[in-house]
Amino acid sequence: MNEIYAGVDLGGTTAKIGLFKKEGFLIRKWEIPTRKEDGGKHVSPDIAASIRKAMAEEGIPMEALAGAGIGVPGPILPDGYVEIIVNIGMRDWNPVKELSELLGGIPVKGANDANIAALGEMWQGGGKGHKDVVAITLGTGVGGGVIVDGHIVPGSHGMGGEVGHMVMDWQWPEPEACNCGNYGCLEQIASATGIVRIARRFMRKQDTPSVLRKADPLTAKAVFDAAKAGDELAEQVADYCMMYLARALSYISQVVDPEIFVIGGGVAKAGDYLLELVRKHFEPMITLIRGNAQLALATLGNDAGIYGAAKLAIDG
Repeated sequence: MNEIYAGVDLGGTTAKIGLFKKEGFLIRKWEIPTRKEDGGKHVSPDIAASIRKAMAEEGIPMEALAGAGIGVPGPILPDGYVEIIVNIGMRDWNPVKELSELLGGIPVKGANDANIAALGEMWQGGGKGHKDVVAITLGTGVGGGVIVDGHIVPGSHGMGGEVGHMVMDWQWPEPEACNCGNYGCLEQIASATGIVRIARRFMRKQDTPSVLRKADPLTAKAVFDAAKAGDELAEQVADYCMMYLARALSYISQVVDPEIFVIGGGVAKAGDYLLELVRKHFEPMITLIRGNAQLALATLGNDAGIYGAAKLAIDG
């Protein structure tokens, strides 16, 4: 019988779950609510019960389930221990141990959610065909995951890939603190919220006419749409923000030397226009080698996490 693997991407609102064949074929995907009450004690049982139910509905015996992987929104240690998941309110939790017990003792692996998304993009997404991949997610914040030789680099404290909190310029006149408490983080410049902040700053400091002045609401999408249409101020904002993203990628390149950067998240829906802005600044910053890392868009969207979690289980 073919081996089946479950991939779980745990979020603060829902847990996304998928059943996969070993070669990467997605059999079924679905979501269940993340029950936060009672300190999150229902989370593991709900996930396990849902997997059992889906297996039964697909006519697949539980004996075929060879392993499971789970991504969690926070640092996780190699043994699966999670000290705290802020947006769920869980403390001192080991989802790896709990899910293994609830699913009949099968092997279970766990990793940070951004890291498993990167692994998913490497396996079946924008980074397919490569083993050294850095994934960057430009959403409300900036997330990331580092894959070296096909394996996640979690770091000694589970903080590997937290590129959003790289301080880009100590002398940058940033009056507002990042959510992490620092100033001048990449997240403050290249995230969706960061791009809006920079746009407002540019509008305050100059009187250049722009459709952004009437945008309601003002969003990162509005900035990129206007830039594509030739709006001068929007072009300045997009170029500025992507220049800092390119700078971050150049720093990462000097340390990790990936084959490819895969850029995803809501901001990346700007597509090739965004990639070209980043590439324009990125390529001149890399001078030690002849070939630069490739830049590509993520392709799995919200499914990257379940793909990555399944791959984590498959690799054991």
